[in-house]
Amino acid sequence: MRLSLDALHVLDAIDRNGSFAGAATELFRVPSAITYTVQQLEQDLNVLLFDRSKHRARLTAAGHALLTEGRVLLRAAGDLESRIQQVAKGWETELKIAVDTAIGPSRLLPLLKQFYSERIGTRVKVTEEVLNGTWDSLVAGRCDMVIGASGDGPPGGGIASLLIGRINFVFVAAPHHPICEESLPLTEATILKHRAVSVADSSRNLPPRTTGLLSGQDVFTVPTMQMKIDSHVAGIGVGYLPAHRAAADVAAGRLRVLETANLKAGGDLYAVWKPNRTGKALRWFAKALESPNLLGMLLAAEPTIQSAAGKEKSPIPSIKKSK
Repeated sequence: MRLSLDALHVLDAIDRNGSFAGAATELFRVPSAITYTVQQLEQDLNVLLFDRSKHRARLTAAGHALLTEGRVLLRAAGDLESRIQQVAKGWETELKIAVDTAIGPSRLLPLLKQFYSERIGTRVKVTEEVLNGTWDSLVAGRCDMVIGASGDGPPGGGIASLLIGRINFVFVAAPHHPICEESLPLTEATILKHRAVSVADSSRNLPPRTTGLLSGQDVFTVPTMQMKIDSHVAGIGVGYLPAHRAAADVAAGRLRVLETANLKAGGDLYAVWKPNRTGKALRWFAKALESPNLLGMLLAAEPTIQSAAGKEKSPIPSIKKSK
């Protein structure tokens, strides 16, 4: 190969120091060695990298292009060295985390910020799953940890779990939706007359689940909780939302919480992973999720979400109207 990382390091040092002599001092080499490296690189690439027509050598257009792209390679090589060193110490090169759409991936940002601040080097990939899609993702190996799993897991065991909190639901509709003119509490017969918005279970192999739907009800199916929220705000349909996900739109008047005769029951949410995974990054997240302070950041800051380590917050006020 004509291009070497060492030659790129030399070009980088020359540019940052402003001279061949400065680069030689930084790299602990004699100036003639720096000059030879540049000349050899120009010969190998058959391009002129420095304009030597003036008192001070300056990068040519080709030299600038090579240095710009070369610095990308140098950073990538440095990152690779760091990750390999971390692997030798027991840290994974990549950790995949699936978050249930009911919580929302953005809720992980405080935790991820804390993880990245420790400069571990493990790359984290976050995906969004729905209902049994979380369990399916773990069993199939598409993720290493799930945050927000609900319901019964697949048979066979071999899964570690940590209760992270309880999620509650509210029935919502846009203020301009016709259901807001119905008598309260809403009965199943009344709700059945209106289109529901549902998030599709993302499971590929395990049997899919549905929640909060009535048999025979018209359904608009969407891929994520955020699109479900947006669909309710647009007045396309009605249905249940996690109370903490609905809070902002309720407070802003974009959604109304309507009392129902049969309220959808809340449920426990878990972090789950396979205990035979021994990487330090996975153990870091499992340990971090035990912190009551972290649970507060993930769940308890929003209305009607109860942390496993704390008390339930104030519920979103319901709008009760009767004819």
